[in-house]
Amino acid sequence: AERTSKSYGGQDTMSWWLSLFGFSSANPPETILQPRIAPGNCWAFQGSRGHVVIRLPEQIWPMAFTIWHISEAVSPSGEVSSAPKEFAVSGVDEAAAETLLGTFTYDVHKEIAQTFHVQKELPRTFRYIKFQVQSNWGNPEYTCVYRVQVHGKTASH
Repeated sequence: AERTSKSYGGQDTMSWWLSLFGFSSANPPETILQPRIAPGNCWAFQGSRGHVVIRLPEQIWPMAFTIWHISEAVSPSGEVSSAPKEFAVSGVDEAAAETLLGTFTYDVHKEIAQTFHVQKELPRTFRYIKFQVQSNWGNPEYTCVYRVQVHGKTASH
């Protein structure tokens, strides 16, 4: 993960409160690439707007994205207001030019893993994918991203 928003480390009592729920002071953005979905095992950033650019192992034609967040049932606080809500995904080329692949809404009332398909045909492949959160489900302090998966076809196929 590259070119990201600053990780959220909490403020005084908030960082103590977060540590009760298993948050380290600041998990790195790479946390979103790991398969472990457990309370607190997320990348948190301050506020409700943030982004991360994911470098893929090779060029791909992106087809879909899967976003993960814990459910209310396993959340220690019993709520998931820190989950991303509205987000955009873009392909980023080597010159840092962005091509919007779609805007989507993660629904905390559905499954914890939700897949969103690219909303337009792509003329080219990308090595970098930008995941940009535009809002969350109401948490004023931070947003937590648990996992982002990118699905597509490799350029060689």
